[in-house]
Amino acid sequence: MAAGFKTVEPLEYYRRFLKENCRPDGRELGEFRTTTVNIGSISTADGSALVKLGNTTVICGVKAEFAAPPTDAPDKGYVVPNVDLPPLCSSRFRSGPPGEEAQVASQFIADVIENSQIIQKEDLCISPGKLAWVLYCDLICLDYDGNILDACTFALLAALKNVQLPEVTINEETALAEVNLKKKSYLNIRTHPVATSFAVFDDTLLIVDPTGEEEHLATGTLTIVMDEEGKLCCLHKPGGSGLTGAKLQDCMSRAVTTVYFKIHCILEKCMLMCHQHFMKNFKSMA
Repeated sequence: MAAGFKTVEPLEYYRRFLKENCRPDGRELGEFRTTTVNIGSISTADGSALVKLGNTTVICGVKAEFAAPPTDAPDKGYVVPNVDLPPLCSSRFRSGPPGEEAQVASQFIADVIENSQIIQKEDLCISPGKLAWVLYCDLICLDYDGNILDACTFALLAALKNVQLPEVTINEETALAEVNLKKKSYLNIRTHPVATSFAVFDDTLLIVDPTGEEEHLATGTLTIVMDEEGKLCCLHKPGGSGLTGAKLQDCMSRAVTTVYFKIHCILEKCMLMCHQHFMKNFKSMA
């Protein structure tokens, strides 16, 4: 009976739960789905991470290549993100060129990188005016169930913290780059931006970490990106219901709490990987 009612009147079905301050999946309105992260998932990448946010699953691989610095910024490198939403992750997406949602997600991630200054592009310069690093950050959704922006931001941050770049010097005689693969160093991650998304129901009710179905039924969505110091890095609201100042402040307060939890999760994983890497090298030297 309930399944039939949900099919015929999905919005009314949700409203009955929301009136009781809960959701059909058992969560409270302000409760996040279980979040897990696995760092170093792709052995062929220079850095990678797999993030699961409930059923939503995103993998991020970072590949580093050489390039000439921009002519207008000879002391900087590049960070190039791309979000792919293939048909395998959901029947709502089609094969071919990136759809609107994938393009919006790619631009959102680019804005997060630029506004948060997660990496200073000057740190990617090898030799001013001659050589710089390009970090290609490919984010692929493997399973889509809403809140893709939070998952992508989290996967990007975790993958960048996993990147190790070899030492590179320019030979003055040959003017060629010499790469020392035995001496690698981690990126200097300067900030830790974390996204928190909300869905608006009936123009007033806010729920956090919406599923795909909740996003479809909502009258609007909002994504807030903040760093560990509580600085607002990005705010994304693609139309829909407006929010009062009080509601927006409430969202920002919740976002601060999310930042500390997710950053702690990433740092814990990174410390474990560093320890394992150290022990592996120590045993090989013994």
